[in-house]
Amino acid sequence: MAFLSATLDRIQPSPTVAVTAKAREMKAAGMDVIGLGAGEPDFDTPEHIKAAARDAIDRGETKYTAVDGIPELKAAIAAKFLRDNGLRYGPEEISVATGGKQILYNALLATLNPGDEVIIPAPYWVSYPDMVRLGGGVPVIVPGGIDTGFRITPEALEAAITPRTKWLIFNSPSNPTGAGYSRDQLKALTDVLMRHPHVWVMSDDMYEHITYPGFTFCTPVEVEPGLRDRTLTVNGVSKSYAMTGWRIGYAGGPEHLISAMRKLQSQSTTNPCSISQWAAVEALNGPQAFLADWVEAFRRRRDLVVNGLNAAAGIDCPVPEGAFYVYPSIAGCIGKTSAGGTVITDDEAFATALLEETGVAVVFGAAFGLSPHFRVSYATSDAALEDACRRIQGFCAGLT
Repeated sequence: MAFLSATLDRIQPSPTVAVTAKAREMKAAGMDVIGLGAGEPDFDTPEHIKAAARDAIDRGETKYTAVDGIPELKAAIAAKFLRDNGLRYGPEEISVATGGKQILYNALLATLNPGDEVIIPAPYWVSYPDMVRLGGGVPVIVPGGIDTGFRITPEALEAAITPRTKWLIFNSPSNPTGAGYSRDQLKALTDVLMRHPHVWVMSDDMYEHITYPGFTFCTPVEVEPGLRDRTLTVNGVSKSYAMTGWRIGYAGGPEHLISAMRKLQSQSTTNPCSISQWAAVEALNGPQAFLADWVEAFRRRRDLVVNGLNAAAGIDCPVPEGAFYVYPSIAGCIGKTSAGGTVITDDEAFATALLEETGVAVVFGAAFGLSPHFRVSYATSDAALEDACRRIQGFCAGLT
């Protein structure tokens, strides 16, 4: 009799984690590697947030807390939703968990029954489909290709909805593409959802504050208040405040859903780290001016990478509206052979050869559900990005 659960057969290890781990191993072995796989800012957590954590330790805030968040953090989250999005949530409508990933996982596990369908636009964050499968659901992938700016159309959304549809997972700006939906584009999707009252919306807004001039962020309930009673608006402090390791995610949604998520969390991790919660209070309530400086740095890096990749033979790199990723097409490289003798049959072969022959680590597009592409995280130094682009240009020039 097999020892391990058959549930594990439904999922795969995270490709982004695997690429980052391989790059670290190669670096540790003394190889010259530029890692562009990790989805985390290279900035340090701001000092006022770290100071709040130290103060919490000194006050003895080191005990168990309420399962899904201390009252002070829920109040800060409620203030953030009202200030930034015009959304009103009471404390009973807010959940805090160990990162945004746990929020998503709790919501899916608390609501999915075997055979329930979850619509996931592609390209997608690598964990969405596997979390759906862990909950017993069926991922329904709706492609949004380079020709539509990596956005799904209202017609494609309408066609994907069936009586078994439970959720739409929506992410703007997107990981892995950085593509964002304008208010009008989002309104066209919410109009479809209003015609299908059995479909819930999970809006992953993790990159809300990392957007560039010419684009204005909006979230589904902000655009269509009629969706409030069937939308979970998800966010966190990881990306905007460079707090990936602190592991605090949060969400606002209907009380009965939040209660179900709390019940599930009470039998898994219980409360998030108490110290991290107090740091998150300061992140949300404290000074926000530094965000503009960080976004300007990301914009400069975005332009550097877009220009550098578009100078490489066979690569087409669109300009993203937000986040810190680009998702270039390598359609012009497929079928060619690298200088090291690798036939570029697909984007995984491209990424593997690129790492082995140049030391540049990227994540292949099939991991995100749309090929032939690869993802670059430009949350690293300008010098590293310039070097990486030169190496990619040289690699592409050597394809025959």
